[in-house]
Amino acid sequence: MPLTGKQRRALRAEGHHLEPVVIVGQSGVTEGILGAITEALNDHELIKVKINEGPGTRQEAATSLAEGTGSELVQLLGRTVLLFKKRKEDSKYEKL
Repeated sequence: MPLTGKQRRALRAEGHHLEPVVIVGQSGVTEGILGAITEALNDHELIKVKINEGPGTRQEAATSLAEGTGSELVQLLGRTVLLFKKRKEDSKYEKL
């Protein structure tokens, strides 16, 4: 289910102070990157990802990261992407 505007705003506020957990390098979005992001999402639910110069645009990379991990793209600001994927159990974000 897509996030509403209020939910996105709340998640952006939560993610403001986070540091990037994964950095996408020159190779772009690879299976290894998707695996690392999936694991980080399982641990944290809300993560930041830094996109460095690579093949394709940052918008394309952000979209493929969200689709490849089954997460929601909360925000794309510059080269930083905020991704969210709610856990089925023990979620910190039950109210969303």
